[in-house]
Amino acid sequence: MRNDRREFLRTAAAMGAVLAWGGRAHASRLAWREREDLYPEGVASGDPDSHSVILWTRRPFAAGARHMLSVEVAEDQAFHRVVARAQAPVSAAADWTARVLVGGLQPSRVYWYRFADSEGNGSRVGRTLTAPRDDDQHPVAFAFVSCQSINEGKLNAYRRMIFEDERAKPEDQLGFVLHLGDFIYEVVEYPEEIATRYDRTVYEVTRLPEGGKTGKFHYPLTLDGYRAVYRGYLADPDLKDARARWPFVAIWDNHEFSWQGWQSILKPGDGGRPGQTLKVAANQAWWEYLPSRCRKAGGASLETFDPPVVKDVKIERWDTDGLGDEPNNLAAINSLIGYRAFRYGRHLEMIITDQHSYRSQDPFDHPELDKLTPTEFIGMFQEEAAQVLDGGRAFNGGHPPAELTYNGASVANPQKDAPPQTILGAEQKAWFKARLRASTATWKIWGNSQGTPDWRGDPQNLPAGMTKPWPGGFAILGAGDYGTAYAERSEIYDLVRDAGITGFAIVSGDRHSFWAGYASAALPPGKFEPVGLSFVGGSLSSPGALESYEHRLRKDHPLRPLFLVDRQGAAKPDPTFNMLLKHGVRACLEYAKTFDLARARALSNPELSPHLEFVDLGGHGYATVRLSAEEMRTEFVCIPRPITRSERPDGGDLRYRVAHTARLWKSGERPRLVQRVLDGDPGLSI
Repeated sequence: MRNDRREFLRTAAAMGAVLAWGGRAHASRLAWREREDLYPEGVASGDPDSHSVILWTRRPFAAGARHMLSVEVAEDQAFHRVVARAQAPVSAAADWTARVLVGGLQPSRVYWYRFADSEGNGSRVGRTLTAPRDDDQHPVAFAFVSCQSINEGKLNAYRRMIFEDERAKPEDQLGFVLHLGDFIYEVVEYPEEIATRYDRTVYEVTRLPEGGKTGKFHYPLTLDGYRAVYRGYLADPDLKDARARWPFVAIWDNHEFSWQGWQSILKPGDGGRPGQTLKVAANQAWWEYLPSRCRKAGGASLETFDPPVVKDVKIERWDTDGLGDEPNNLAAINSLIGYRAFRYGRHLEMIITDQHSYRSQDPFDHPELDKLTPTEFIGMFQEEAAQVLDGGRAFNGGHPPAELTYNGASVANPQKDAPPQTILGAEQKAWFKARLRASTATWKIWGNSQGTPDWRGDPQNLPAGMTKPWPGGFAILGAGDYGTAYAERSEIYDLVRDAGITGFAIVSGDRHSFWAGYASAALPPGKFEPVGLSFVGGSLSSPGALESYEHRLRKDHPLRPLFLVDRQGAAKPDPTFNMLLKHGVRACLEYAKTFDLARARALSNPELSPHLEFVDLGGHGYATVRLSAEEMRTEFVCIPRPITRSERPDGGDLRYRVAHTARLWKSGERPRLVQRVLDGDPGLSI
């Protein structure tokens, strides 16, 4: 026990948390009375293992630089059996936030916790759960979520999740919530400047104390600005209720730092520039507001982030993998290490990666590439050219073309001398691959904020005369994530195949849409060889691609039927964009002509998307995963577009609930998904 406690002390110091240690149960001795108004962001817990969990709250004070809170952890909601207690400091230096690592707990156990100040003014009561032992054979259940803009929507999905979990059998309840990024959107709209966007009301989030502006969006330029955004988001009652019910396991996406930023380069939509100081500030605010086991670089302080001192310096040198070899850049991105893994019983190894801090430059981020594709082809780019750009100087065995030529236009290959694209970066990727290879869990789940399935269409099958001729071959309809990181994705999938790894699956977010299918390094005409499963969860509230097209795509555009079909008398057009990705242009055009779904699917292009079983580019909600020794079951729980807050206890209506089930496959076998519609109608998503 002494050794365990000593190790926990070291762990707590690395993450910046005080330690509370579990022991014999006693009745509470705390003079606690609830004053939720004094704890405006509620309580939270995070990153559970089988014997510990991290607790969090924020208690601001009007005077003094530092105060102490008491925390209690109990086996019962009435706090008659308190098993741990501690003193937790809060200070202005950490924006009055507290982190407590509670060790010495029992596996697979529900615990209750609360905080109080020296006068007995108490937080709300929180509920948390520890993980099962590594050898526990019971099934595991969790939810994964992402993209929760409260500037333009409401978090009704959390209410639905809570409602269903409270009524589930104990063995079927969720063990944790995996948050895959865009916990906040650092770009903030002010309602008096833009009252609506699309058909959404723009809601007040915060006012930035100092900020920049691009278009109608304001963005932080200081640590206090990021903190203000987190406080604005945590004013949402449904988010606070979710954090008070389950431990969250989180990783950031892009909006926790900068809209289109990467490494420590700030890119809020108006060009890139050095942002080392803001990368550190973004990491500090994330650390302050999301309890996690992420490792901070700022020393052994138990209550403050202690950020490294950096300057905003232009990055002029890059290593062989595209990492900016500049001391301030390296210090900034390493000020908080987000990638980590944890074991959850016999059946789950969750391996979480950071997709933005170490990535190379997006190979598609070159304005001259727009010349290669006629504007008539909405959002489409030639797949072969995308593979050239991704491969950089390594393409074609180290002989990339000097020029890219399509449709009568030529541009110099901007990636000819660049390294192949990496999203993970060399060091993180080596860690990820080693962890994946060594895992003994039944299911190895890669939790990342970026989707992996290819977005592609087949405009080569458009009827002659409908528009200008397509340059040839398949088209991509989205870039910037693993869907076009062909080389790195192949490297990972080849490892899974060659090492005989089974039970490999990916859960991801960011695309504001639901996807279910297979992890394959190549698609036809290449060798389709699935080695695992791939899922993307819909956004909790953020607008998606279909919503944008509903408002921006001209009704007389010749290719509109590939994206939207207007049905007489319908409130909204039918989303043929889903069909374009799964079945191809011939299916879309048939549906637009006849509205006969069976006839449309009969024209599906079998070479287009053998990797997809389901896609809904307009889906909002969340996904749940249940893992056992025999199977993985993933349910998509889709809600109507969350423009206003539902007052119903269940969060409002469902659009659909669809289950995707796969039996555990043997080494060398292909995984197989079986799909079942449980509620509602997913429409053109199948």
